Amino acid sequence: MTKISCAYIPLAVCIALNIVACSTKTNDKPKTILPDKDNAELQLPEGFGALKVADSIGEARHLVVNDNGDILVKLNRPKDGKGIVILSDEDKDGRADRNTGFGDYGGTGIALKGEYLYASSNTSVFRYPLNENQLPENTGTPDTIVHNLIDRGQHNSKSIVLDNNENLYVNIGAYSNACQERDRTKDSPGMYPCPILDSAGGIWKFKARMMKQSYGQGTRYATGLRNVVGLDWNTADNTLYVMQHGRDNLHDLFPELYDSGASAELPAEALYKIEEGDDAGWPYVYYDRDQGKNVLGPEFGGDGKKEPEEGKGKDAIDPLVAFPAHIAPNGLLFYTGSMFPEKYKNGAFIAFHGSWNRAPEKQEGFMVAFVPFKSGKPAGPWEIFADGFAGKDPVMAPGEAKHRPCGLAQGPDGSLYVSDDAGGTIYRILYNGKE
Repeated sequence: MTKISCAYIPLAVCIALNIVACSTKTNDKPKTILPDKDNAELQLPEGFGALKVADSIGEARHLVVNDNGDILVKLNRPKDGKGIVILSDEDKDGRADRNTGFGDYGGTGIALKGEYLYASSNTSVFRYPLNENQLPENTGTPDTIVHNLIDRGQHNSKSIVLDNNENLYVNIGAYSNACQERDRTKDSPGMYPCPILDSAGGIWKFKARMMKQSYGQGTRYATGLRNVVGLDWNTADNTLYVMQHGRDNLHDLFPELYDSGASAELPAEALYKIEEGDDAGWPYVYYDRDQGKNVLGPEFGGDGKKEPEEGKGKDAIDPLVAFPAHIAPNGLLFYTGSMFPEKYKNGAFIAFHGSWNRAPEKQEGFMVAFVPFKSGKPAGPWEIFADGFAGKDPVMAPGEAKHRPCGLAQGPDGSLYVSDDAGGTIYRILYNGKE
């Protein structure tokens, strides 16, 4: 601010002019973003606050935030002809006051990398060049990077992430629960070897700058992953990490081996560190948290205790972290910001969408968890970071949940964004406390 000289004007006038100048300068500063008075109805650790950036935008799946603070959200189904929503905060109060969009296709995946925005349908991955404001151009004619991927209804979302070497990783979920001859049918045996793994049940790697790739041009990077909706490239160790959705229906399919209580608690949802060529064991094995090991699946001769066998998951990797069953991890983000306290630096946030098949137990999940990391390994137990999305407790059926966390993104200031595909809400979590 330039101070106004009082040499040639009355003192009272000079003081008034300087006050105005000071006030004008203060108003030029970025506004302080304040959380909602009720923290958007969320329960958070001390020092954190939350606000609703937008509401009722559609089935909000994954999301990204550009350097200007614009939020780009992939919708599961287009709303008003828009499959990708752009939320802008023009008055800088932290809440979106402009909603635009483009793209007439549904899907889950979205990523910003370099000069491009990437977004997925359930069969393809598209690319849009960005303008100087980091917003997409040529929205009606995107590049098709990947196409003709399997979509057979079940586990068909194509989550995406990019590394720092122009490679694109795509989840292709298994169109099956456990690779039975008749899917989800009592006493139906498993198919061995599982033919689904040729084109699904894993992570495929493509070139981010090559057009119209499919299975022939892509590489099966990892296999034995039933369905991965949450995945992220951890820049701290330059490695892919994924969250696995465990299999269902143990009691329904094999009541002689599993009671309903065991079926509600098995198997674990799991965080894996993935190297090229890894096999996580699906459909032959599942991970049992209580036993702390992979167990042979009943479709392949298991009884709830048998060890994996040669060719049937014996060489499957173990997860880094095992979470409770059936809570649907749909978002994964390694935090690199500077807003949150040091314990969160390089740690993993996971958005749990919430369960649908834990009956007769209450449904669980509907929260964001945190895992501290150090040197590429968990550095402590996981914890609930943000809770209260469901709006009630207990939730006995998934339709009772008011909000269901799905995607995670980090803002340029280090705040954490969470999407919700039930109520269409976008949350922003801030830290205003002292370390």
